[in-house]
Amino acid sequence: MSHPTQAHSGHSDHSGHDDHDVKSHVKRYIAVFIALIVGTVITVGASYLPIESVALTVAIALFIASIKGFLVAGYFMHLISEKKMIYSILIATVFFVASLMYLTIWSMQPGNAIHQ
Repeated sequence: MSHPTQAHSGHSDHSGHDDHDVKSHVKRYIAVFIALIVGTVITVGASYLPIESVALTVAIALFIASIKGFLVAGYFMHLISEKKMIYSILIATVFFVASLMYLTIWSMQPGNAIHQ
């Protein structure tokens, strides 16, 4: 039969370390949340810029969205500490999304076979 004081004293030494870890993670999540808010403000501000080119507008929007997506996937979904396979899949996804966006923008340009 164990004594309550022994079980309690062993637990209290370990919980101090856990509290520090939790506070560290909470600070990181708050920093990422603030970065996402700043990214949203930048996105809204960029929408008011007088940019003539549709391709440049889409490129700017995708750049900002990619940074915000990395923050969400990396920190909130805990993918920042995962193995190389996860990163390979993410890189392949980014490649295919960028390729499809390029094909979409290219097909909208006058003079392409689609518009003739």
